[in-house]
Order: sequence, then C-alpha cells, then structure tokens
Amino acid sequence: MTAADKQGVDRELLECGAGIDEMNCARKHFSRTKGRHLAVACMPVRSVTLAISDVPGDDPAVIAGGPTVADPTACAEALSILDRHRIDVPPAVRETTVAGLAESPGADREAFRRAWVRLTATPKRSLEAAARIARFAGLRACVLSDRMEGESREVGMVHAAMAMRAGSEGSPFVRPCVILSGGETTVTVRAAREGARKGRGGRAGEFCLGTAKALQGAPGIWALAADTDGIDGVEDTLEDLSTPRSCPARDPSPLN
Repeated sequence: MTAADKQGVDRELLECGAGIDEMNCARKHFSRTKGRHLAVACMPVRSVTLAISDVPGDDPAVIAGGPTVADPTACAEALSILDRHRIDVPPAVRETTVAGLAESPGADREAFRRAWVRLTATPKRSLEAAARIARFAGLRACVLSDRMEGESREVGMVHAAMAMRAGSEGSPFVRPCVILSGGETTVTVRAAREGARKGRGGRAGEFCLGTAKALQGAPGIWALAADTDGIDGVEDTLEDLSTPRSCPARDPSPLN
C-alpha cells in the first residue's frame, strides 16, 4: 500500500462520516505503527505511553490508533467498515486483509505485558477546567457531555436550540451561563454538483455554521468550536474570505 493509497482511504473515511472508532479500526490494519505494532517494534524495551485523549470514552486502543496497546479489532471488522461506507482499497491490500495477514500482533506478546499507559489529558478534564474558569468569572456552567457524536451541523443546531430556550425562558439553564460539550462529531461530504466549488473546513466550522443557521441572529448568544477541524494545519479555511475582519480583544457589551 503506497502512501497515496493510505491517504486516499483516510480522506474517504473522513468524508463519508465514519465514526472515529471505525476510522481507527480500518487504519490499524493498514499501518506498521498503529494497532500495537509500535510496541512490538520497540521490544525488548518497555513502552511507556503518555496519551492525550481526543476520542469519546478515552479508550487507549482508539487514541491515535493504539500504537502501543492491545488491539481488540480484526481484519474482518476493518473490511466490514470499508464495505459499509463503500470505500475502495487496492486489490492487493484487500486480498491481504481478507486472508487475515494484516491482523494486529497478539495481546500475549511480552511487549504488552510490560506496557505502561497513562492519559495525561482527556475531554472530560478539559471541560471541567473550562467550567471552573467560567464559574470563577461569575457564570453558571453546564457540561452536557464529553461524548457528543453525530453530524456537526445537527449537534450545532441542538446547542443553538438549548441556548435560545435559556435566553427566552430561563430553562433548562439560567443565564448568564456557558453550555459546554466535547466529543467527536462528523461531517459527511456530499457529492458536489458538477462545476460547484468543493467545500472547505471540517467539523468545527460545520458546527459553527449549523449553530449560526439555527440562531438566525438571536441576540446575546455566542458560540465557539475549538478543534483541529480535521485539517491539522495543512489548510487555511479563512484564506478566501473576501472581507477580512478583525476580532476585538474584548467585547465591551455586557454578558447576557
């Protein structure tokens, strides 16, 4: 499998709306590092893993494809995911996977008996820290969940609905308040019409646009989505804005 082949599969997994657990399951079986391969390559030394979780549930086997922890998935599961989302892989790769030759190393290997894994940061801890800062500033803070999943625009619309109800009825949250959530949303990229320009950005941008569409200019509500947005610094989603706008360091208006 060439680097271009692997990049193509990764791109299709992102664009089809596959969940992070599905993506990493498939990618483990096309990698020499993910799916505990790195721990085996490091033998006989002991592997020490300090991980920052960016996945719902904080499963070390899912974070970054679990390069140093036991892998519970199998080739058959990876193929099922690819087939369900109609993702093609080179024939030779499919044959290898069908034959089970791309299975992850067995969990009984010495590398895993001596492995040490610690999570240094998780979505839950980050949300709790944000809530403490908000409360210190005099705001009520509610953490909805650290396991939010689903289409980004739809999750954004739900958040907007809760914020508008809090603004108009004081329920289920009393303002001034901050509504916090974390997780791993997805964006399903639909086939563009012929000649139409391909979209830009990723899950965070989609969340904000879905929220803005649902808010319809409702006053006193602000939204922020913070994430790598699925592009990790390789694309500037703002470069084509026709009218650059500056962001003030501080909004002088009172909090609502």
